Order: sequence, then structure tokens, then C-alpha cells
Amino acid sequence: MGSSSNGDREDVEAAELSHLQLLSSISSRQESQQMSLLHHYFHAFRGFSAMLTESEASRLSGHDKVLSVFPDPVLQLHTTRSWDFLEVGSSEQARSQYHHPSNDVIIGIIDTGIWPESPSFSDEGVDEVPQRWKGTCMEASDFKKSNCNRKLIGARYYGIQSSISNGTGAESTKASGSPRDSVGHGTHTASTAGGSLVANASYYGLAKGTARGGLPSTRIASYKACTEEGCSGSVILKAMDDAIKDGVDIISISIGSSSIFQADYLHDPIAIGAFHAEQMGVLVVCSGGNDGPDSYTVVNTAPWIFTAAASSIDRDLQSAVVLGNGRTFKGSAINLSNLTRSKKYPLVSAKNAAANFTPADEARNCLPGSIDRTKVAGKIVICIDTDPMGSTRIKTLVVEDAKAKGMILISENQNGVPFDSGVFPFTQVDHVAGYKILKYISSAKYPTANILETTTVSDQRPAPTVASFSSRGPGDLTENILKPDIMAPGVAILAADIPKNDPGSVPFGKKPSKFSIKSGTSMACPHVTGAAAIIKSVHRGWSSSMIKSALMTTATFVNNEGKPLKNSSRSLASPHETGAGEISPYRALHPGLVFETTTKDYLMFLCYIGYSQKNVSSMASFKFRCPENSVGELISDVNYPSISISNLNRHGSARVVARTVTNVGPVNSTYVASVDSPMGLTVKVNPSKIDFRQNARRVSYNVSFDGKEAPGGYNFGSLTWSDGRHSVRTVFAVNVK
Repeated sequence: MGSSSNGDREDVEAAELSHLQLLSSISSRQESQQMSLLHHYFHAFRGFSAMLTESEASRLSGHDKVLSVFPDPVLQLHTTRSWDFLEVGSSEQARSQYHHPSNDVIIGIIDTGIWPESPSFSDEGVDEVPQRWKGTCMEASDFKKSNCNRKLIGARYYGIQSSISNGTGAESTKASGSPRDSVGHGTHTASTAGGSLVANASYYGLAKGTARGGLPSTRIASYKACTEEGCSGSVILKAMDDAIKDGVDIISISIGSSSIFQADYLHDPIAIGAFHAEQMGVLVVCSGGNDGPDSYTVVNTAPWIFTAAASSIDRDLQSAVVLGNGRTFKGSAINLSNLTRSKKYPLVSAKNAAANFTPADEARNCLPGSIDRTKVAGKIVICIDTDPMGSTRIKTLVVEDAKAKGMILISENQNGVPFDSGVFPFTQVDHVAGYKILKYISSAKYPTANILETTTVSDQRPAPTVASFSSRGPGDLTENILKPDIMAPGVAILAADIPKNDPGSVPFGKKPSKFSIKSGTSMACPHVTGAAAIIKSVHRGWSSSMIKSALMTTATFVNNEGKPLKNSSRSLASPHETGAGEISPYRALHPGLVFETTTKDYLMFLCYIGYSQKNVSSMASFKFRCPENSVGELISDVNYPSISISNLNRHGSARVVARTVTNVGPVNSTYVASVDSPMGLTVKVNPSKIDFRQNARRVSYNVSFDGKEAPGGYNFGSLTWSDGRHSVRTVFAVNVK
């Protein structure tokens, strides 16, 4: 129902009564209608969720006070060394150099809940809870108020709720559930973003080191909005509304829709909640999705959302294959194998172990029901990965169920992303190694092999690289905003987890691990959140867009070999994969210049993309009118820290884009522009030198793009402003047609 006024925030009962009255105006139900209201939103924005028939929803959508009505979507979860790799510094530096109690940052994690007993949420050495905190620690049968502390300062959950009117508009709400995490995803993301220092953390000895979040002084508030089955959009909205009311500084959401079924901005619960969070000064960081490496797969692309892509770090988890002829091949896996190192086991291709009447291709892919267990029991089985119907998890379950000794997967999918097979011996090799292993099978009379237990390999090069699964731009809803925004570690990340004792997950004689290793843009998102918290702790007065700009314009665009970033295919990575580049948190503390993107800019964006004056006005917390000339190409003029032009006509005139920068460095500064553009694309900056003085903190400039000589398709480059101490880099993507 649009933006909230101050009165709406203060008078909860009046808001709930108005929702009930609105619902009754479109429904003929009497007693049952009182049970249909599920959630009220009244702090950051106005609205509610309810159980409605299609005809009731249709009537409600035509009401003057209603901005949008949409079915409640089910969104999906996007699922140590990483902070060292980002050069965040030593634990002492992270704790003391920038820390002051009044600057403690509160992060709201909307996810699957929290495991409060994890050492990552210890409050040892943490100051008292900030006085501005207004949240709560909800109790349940397995969760007490004492589970919260000075580190984990809040925990909410959203169960099955029913609303029973008491006749005054107020309601008594009963909810079932608990803030406790039963999946592990929320615990992992929370500890990555803001976990305490935990020495000698590891996953059964793998990836051993000090686990921590970006800044040890960060406070965490958990909002359990998801289960293993997914996340209700209406519950995510309620969690966002609560988080804003509770007083969080940053909201971290490692959740999103499918890239195939993306809703527009006014029907996307995360985009709606994030818009109103932005209006109230709360930064929202989201994962970009795991549907890569295809283009047009990135989600959570609203310009007011900080969208994260995933990268590798300089640590790898490898499990080698040793053949009977002595040859060894490197594989990627997380396996806690108990195979005897000195022994060799019979080796068989799944194609040669097909069940009766099973096509060979199904057997080669180790699909359910395709393998004759009498032919594979006690042997190591080789599977391939050419059928999208069979995930790695399914293949390992099929082979393990057939009583095989282990499995070798030949695949380039998820290259460099280790799969966790627990104690079952497993490894994944590339096509080159796979070809040689299959050749050995065909030539050896009694082929044998062994799969070695995973080892941690450090100082991997090149790193970072774009993760194969990380969703790519351009955005499907508009190509005139460059997405994703930024890249952060998301491959094989060690962080806290719930202790799991599932069969086959714990090595014999060991206790369940308090940590796990996960991959996904879900893991990249809390790294960006933690980096934003570092900046917020030093620059309390900076807006969300200033923090976002600082991280984007100081991002790293070279790897640890000093060469341009690459993707998992070893090709040069583009901004549609990396955004502005890899986060560099401490460089971002002193960016020199920032791009301030205001609520007015975001409202203009909604006008340009085609929303009506009525709808845009309802979103605003102040009087606002759309410009008469509101067309999609003007989106490129929104004051964003990157530039994207979806259609540059090579036969037309140059396209001119405007930007304004704010000086947050030395008062008297002069910056000079330099351009790195591809051959054929002419890029000019006017003026090419800008001066800042005491009374001139903001300066505007124009960038013109001429594609007469440029190759067709997207051309990528960057514009950098430098004063000799600061380099302020803006990446651009220009589609020449």
C-alpha cells in the first residue's frame, strides 16, 4: 500500500484496523475473514498479507489505496580464510583500529534462523547492547531469552500465524516455531557477516584457521523467515519491516527468486521491502543468484539493492585420484574418505554397469535406477555429467546406495566448487583428466584406483575468479543499471553451522563439526554485508548509497597474479560477471569521492521504467511527480556508481550520461579523469578535471559514448578519477547496435 507516514508507524492498532476494514470491503465472508489476515506491515511501509480467493484479490487490486497485489512467492536460499584474502587485516586490527562502542553496527540476517551456542556468537569482550536497539529475543521450547547475548542481540521467528480480532482492530497472534536454525544456512551467513573470532576453526581439519566476520564488534539480529523448503515472500516482508523497526543498520538477504520467473519491482517482496528500507537509511545487501554461467540470470537487481556475485579465494580443497598404474589426477571435493591410502579398488565406468533395459546414457550419468548394483558393489564408479536431470548429490546417492566404494565424476560444471560428500569417497575431475582415466579403464585388464581424502591447498593462482554458478548480468528487467554490483568470496567458505549428525556426514570417532564449508552467492552476500559494516562503523553518517559507492569504486579488478580478473572458464571476466570488481573493505574506508543515489533518483528510476504517477507517488514518503519525458533510456542517467547503456546506436549521435560525485576526502582536491575503453568505442569526459573546495563538495560531469567504430554487442571499460592519492573507478557496459 506504499510508503508509511509517521502516524502509521506510531499507531499500530489504527493501521491494523484499517487493514481489516479494507479487507472487509472486498469480502463477503464474515467470521472467516478474521482468520485470513496473516501479517501487517506498518513501520517502513503500509500493507498486509492475507488468505484471499482470486476474485477477492482482483477486487482488492482495483482499490484506490492499493499499490499492488500479488501471490505470495516462495523464494529460495542461494546457497575464515576469505577475510584474510580480502586483506581485512589481523584480528587485533579488526577489533581495535576502527572500533568505538558508539559505532557498533547492527546487522539483520533474514534467513533460516540461528544456532546460538556456536562459538561464533560468543559475546566475550563485546560491549553492552547499544541503547538504540529496540528488538527482542523471542522464546520457544528450544530457545530462551538467555540464548541471546551482547553479540546475538535479537532473534525473531515467523511461524504459522492466525489473527483473531478483539473488536478494536488489535489482534492476538499465535505463532508456532522457533528462532533456532534447523538448516544451517542462516547460522553460516550470520557468522560470515559478523561472527566473533574463533581460533583453530575447521571442518574436520579442513580449511583450518581463525573464523570471523568482517568486524568482531558487529552485533547480529536473526530473523527466521525460511525453512529448507524455501522462504515465503510475505514473511520476508514482515521480517524486513521488523528489522527496520528494531533498529538494524544493514539487512543481509541471501535469498532470491528464480532467474526464470522474476517479478517486476512492485511485485517482488524483497525489492519492495528494500526500497522502503533505503528510504529509512537501512542498506539492503542481497545475493545475485546461483544460475550462472548463463547471461540474464542475475536476480535482486533493483538499483536500491546492493547485489553480490561470488568469487573464489586463494585456497582450494582437492581430492586426488590415484590409478593402478601410478598416475595421479587432481580432483575437487570435500570428502572425509576412510579408504586405505595404500590400497587400490576395482574401477568401473557406470556405462559398463547399466541395469537391464537402461539406456547407456542414463547409466553413464548415474541416474536413479540406471545402475546394476551387482556390477558396482565394492568398486569405484566413474560417472559423467551431461544430463541436467541428475545433480551431483543425486549421483552420489545413487552410487552410494549401490554399495560402491567411491565415485569419480567427470564434469566441467561447477568447476572449482568442491562438493561435500561427507565420508563417502568422491572427487570431481575435468574432461582432460576424465578422458585419461577412461582410456586407462579400456586398456587395463584389471583397472584399479583410489580416491584420497581431501587436503587443503593454499596460495592458489589465479584468485579471485568468478564462480561458475554465480549469476550473470545484464539484468532481465532493465539493462540500463549494471548488475551485479560487486563480487565477494563465495566458494568453499568456512563458517559456523549447526552440528549435524546425519548418517555419513561425521567421520568415525569424531564429534559433529561446529563449522562447515559452503559455496554460493549466499556466502558472497554476507561478505559484502560485513564489508559494509566496517565502513558504517567508521562513517556513521554515511548513507547506504555512499557505502555502496565506496565499495564499488575501490573494488579490485586484478587477481593475485596482477592480471585482469578471469572467470571459471579462464576467460577474461566482464562487469556482467564481476560488477565493479572484488570488494576491498579497507580501501573503501577512504574512497575520495562517492556517488550519492537518493530516494528521488530511485523514484525517477521507477518513472523511467514505466510505472504510473499514482504508483510512484504512493511509494514516496514526500511529494513527488514523474518527469513528463519518462523513458527507459534515461535510467542510464540515474546517479549510480556504474554506467550501463542498453542501446547505443552506431549510426546515431553520441550518448551523453550525467553523473555527480561528492568529495569525502581532503577539502581542497583536484581530480583528473582517465578512460580505459575498448578499441572503437570513443569515450569522452567533460570536464576532464574537477576541483573541490570548502563550498563546493559536489561536482557534476558528463560522459559521452560514440560507437560508430565499435564492434556490435556489449563493450566494457572504465572511467577513473584520480587526485594522486585516491582512484575512483566507474565501470561501464555499453551495448552497441
